[in-house]
Amino acid sequence: MGSALTRRLVDAGHRVTILDSLVAQVHGDAPHETSALLRSVADIADVRVGTVTSEDDLRAALVDATVVVHLAAETGTGQSMYEISRYVETNVGGTGKLLDLLANEPHSVRRVVIASSRSVYGEGAYETEDGTTVFPPHRSSDAMASGDFDVHVTAGDALTLIPTPETALLHPSSVYGITKQSQEALIMTAAPTLGVESVALRYQNVYGPGQSLKNPYTGILSIFSTLIRQGKAINIFEDGLESRDFVYVDDVVEATFLACVDPRAAGHTFNVGSGVQTTVREVVDALILAFGTEVPVSVSGNFRLGDIRHNVADTTRIRQTLGFTAAVPFEVGIRRFAEWVLTQPLETDGYERSLAEMAERKLLK
Repeated sequence: MGSALTRRLVDAGHRVTILDSLVAQVHGDAPHETSALLRSVADIADVRVGTVTSEDDLRAALVDATVVVHLAAETGTGQSMYEISRYVETNVGGTGKLLDLLANEPHSVRRVVIASSRSVYGEGAYETEDGTTVFPPHRSSDAMASGDFDVHVTAGDALTLIPTPETALLHPSSVYGITKQSQEALIMTAAPTLGVESVALRYQNVYGPGQSLKNPYTGILSIFSTLIRQGKAINIFEDGLESRDFVYVDDVVEATFLACVDPRAAGHTFNVGSGVQTTVREVVDALILAFGTEVPVSVSGNFRLGDIRHNVADTTRIRQTLGFTAAVPFEVGIRRFAEWVLTQPLETDGYERSLAEMAERKLLK
């Protein structure tokens, strides 16, 4: 998303500096030679290779900056449950270093936009039969092992998923979610005390051209696309009815652009999503149709600890405050995504390795 946002900002007349670690898990081993996205911004932005865990790298990138869009993070719900130190050091530690510089050294920053995540909500919002809004606790391993993948407040209750608003209870179910909540809380609490405006964007499941096809730890669209192109079988976890709010990258870029430049955004936390629920089974069917290739598909009942059951965002606040509504429906976005994927090299599939790592640690059942 960073490269697309860069182009949007440059087109609007802004000067952009990019700080990126170009980590191999996301970008491959030789991104300067192989990354079309990197080449697409090399001539229009000041691209610096570095990390948010280095004060020197951050300090150099902040020179003359007026707005910081903090997208830097280790991502991957499952991987975060066993590479805990790395996730905390990068996501929380890097954010702390950024704020420490803003607090103690001269700078020109007026606003920080932090990329938060729907993962901060845990299982999100549901409604009971009598219309009461509840925020269910994390699902238990024992219940899922017995085939009960739904969320519950009390045994046997009937809950209905509702769009999760920004006012919902925050109770992330993974280390990744905890680090995103911490990033958001640090920015939204500390920045205003330093005279810097803050905006938090709780991205839902972002997808589209440009997303990493190399990272086997996150992004089911990328993972399933690689399996389809290789002619390999797809194993759908749980019962295939688990769902997410998929939002197309162009929509996310526009929402982020508004968070950077619109005075009305200051001090707000916004969900950035489509507001539409799509099941994993529907995702697989849409990808197979888009690629025109049949592969074996099974629904196994396997599950990962730390995953949530459903997710759909309440997007009322961003619509009413900034006038933003996601414009690209899933059936259109998935076709555009598949068309782009077919122009990319077929990546070595590390998905099985990622699953083996989780299974070894008893996080995959």
